[in-house]
Amino acid sequence: MEASKCGAIPGPRAGRIILRLIEARGRGRKDKGMEKTPVEFKVEDGIATVFINRPERKNAISIAVSDGLSEAWQRVDQDDSIRVAVLTSADCGIFSAGMDLKEAAEVKQKEGVDILTKLRDPFHTSMRKCRKPIIAAMTGSLMAGGMMLALNSDLRVGLKGTEAGITEVKRGRGSPWAAPGLTMLPQPILMEIVLTGDLFPIERLHDYGFTNYLEDTPDAVRARAYELARRIVSAAPLSVIAAKGTVRATMDLGCEKGMEEGMRLHEVVYASQDAIEGPRAFAEKRAPVWQGR
Repeated sequence: MEASKCGAIPGPRAGRIILRLIEARGRGRKDKGMEKTPVEFKVEDGIATVFINRPERKNAISIAVSDGLSEAWQRVDQDDSIRVAVLTSADCGIFSAGMDLKEAAEVKQKEGVDILTKLRDPFHTSMRKCRKPIIAAMTGSLMAGGMMLALNSDLRVGLKGTEAGITEVKRGRGSPWAAPGLTMLPQPILMEIVLTGDLFPIERLHDYGFTNYLEDTPDAVRARAYELARRIVSAAPLSVIAAKGTVRATMDLGCEKGMEEGMRLHEVVYASQDAIEGPRAFAEKRAPVWQGR
């Protein structure tokens, strides 16, 4: 599929801060201080935008992209000014085609090793462990590692008319990272996805609850993602982190252990100044002023 010319990306502000990142076939330029790199990163109004910028390769995950994403999640996790992240990619009809198989073949031929050995975080565990919410604005079809990025996100907005799947069995690769999908899709559906390697209409997966919203255009997908992000930013930051941690812990540990971990995570919430500010603001009929402590 030929990469289409990237349009303007709506930012989190109502005024829609425009960042024109790249022209068709990889012709890029600097704009507002951002370089053309495989993974672009910006922060505005508490929202980090993580942008995969390889439309000429269907936003495939190269070594540089994988390491760039790892660095992005570490920054999101550690920077207190960041409250939520939106993951999206350059418009080309594909959100991400997964691993860059051409690069994988080159690495194997030249160095005699599997490309996974070259990656800082081959299964993107840093993304799963990120304390801040991550919203996937999926502006095209997604397969293989693109599906992995979606599974590692907390909220998902998809594009109508696209497809999604885990194609590893058709390429002789593997998908151990697909295990969390069992908490997001029915077991027979996930089994069909991983065993056949087929692509499924995003509408079918939406019916199973895989996506929060489906939109008509890439711009609408991003706009919805940023609208969700702004709602999260307006909430108490410690409460948001503890809420995500509780849900993730329950996914991993089961209900009883998840509740125990959730209670531990919320200790800092109940002891915070924000726990006083929230009820006070409600009683005074005003917007709360969160301190994050």
